[in-house]
Amino acid sequence: MTVTIKDLAEQLNLSISTVSKALNNYPHVAEETKRRVLAKAEELGYRPSITARGLKVRRTHLIAYSWRLLPPEQFSPILNRFIHVMGAAAAAAGYHLLAFPTPSDQAELDAYQELVRTRRVDGIVLSATNENDPRVAYLNEVNFPFVAFGRAGVGWDYPWVDVDGRAGVGMAVDHLLQLGHRRIGFIGWPLGSLTGEDRYQGYVEALDKAGLPFDAELVVRAEHAEPAGRRALASLLDLPAKQRPTAIVAVSDLMAIGAMNEAQNRGLVVGRDLSVVGFDDAPWAKYLRPPLTTVRQPIDEVGELVVQQLLKVISGSSLVEDERHILLKPALVVRASTGPAPL
Repeated sequence: MTVTIKDLAEQLNLSISTVSKALNNYPHVAEETKRRVLAKAEELGYRPSITARGLKVRRTHLIAYSWRLLPPEQFSPILNRFIHVMGAAAAAAGYHLLAFPTPSDQAELDAYQELVRTRRVDGIVLSATNENDPRVAYLNEVNFPFVAFGRAGVGWDYPWVDVDGRAGVGMAVDHLLQLGHRRIGFIGWPLGSLTGEDRYQGYVEALDKAGLPFDAELVVRAEHAEPAGRRALASLLDLPAKQRPTAIVAVSDLMAIGAMNEAQNRGLVVGRDLSVVGFDDAPWAKYLRPPLTTVRQPIDEVGELVVQQLLKVISGSSLVEDERHILLKPALVVRASTGPAPL
């Protein structure tokens, strides 16, 4: 049974108008009344009808975005840029970005439930989506305006913008094949990352398209950190000489840096003895020695499109298919970390 504002008003012996104002955080409602209303709403499982037609909803002109707190060695300059671009795009449209970190998946979901219940924001942006993402499931269930940077698996219908990681890694492998490499390794993230698996599939498919056999020994999975990238390459270089890769594709620039450092520690010249390709084109990639060949994500375009999508959803506009699901192509940036396969 759906709980309504009228039900809350009857339970609390308050007027419907007072309950509505308390739920919408009006400034002239006593704090004690707000606490009583919010507590009763939580107790009874009240959920506002966000999409009800004809209702005048007070806009906050705030968009919420949360990111996961990561250890210092697992920094993500791409997501930092994403936040910056979103904030600028929101401000240009008269909105502000309410950005805050959360320590866990459950804490992030709890924060969104609170924001929805109190209507402190007009919409939410998600990132780092994954298979069967509980945040997507919840926001779909309560019909709250949201969009995401990323997909959540087959069959999940919601507005998203994403970068074609499969195509990006395919470009990287094709580049190495054109340089004569045939033993190409892949350093990926642990199983469970939807983005990581998409990039891994690009590696597998590119090898298959080239008629090269897949060798599981050339694939190493590791956490997203520079030391993990070093250890991953070490395990590949410890293979027998005929099995060692002459080139590596890493799932991120940070992992690629670890691989480059390990190669140099072993006396190898990156770009001559071992070619390395990253993914992201982080701001510092071109300043490495040697500069890193990498797959560039169009992150500025992602940030702007996500905000454009969300503002349309907030206004109640219908999104056509090419506005609702946007898959952007990355670009390969060739620098000195890749070169012809050694003889």
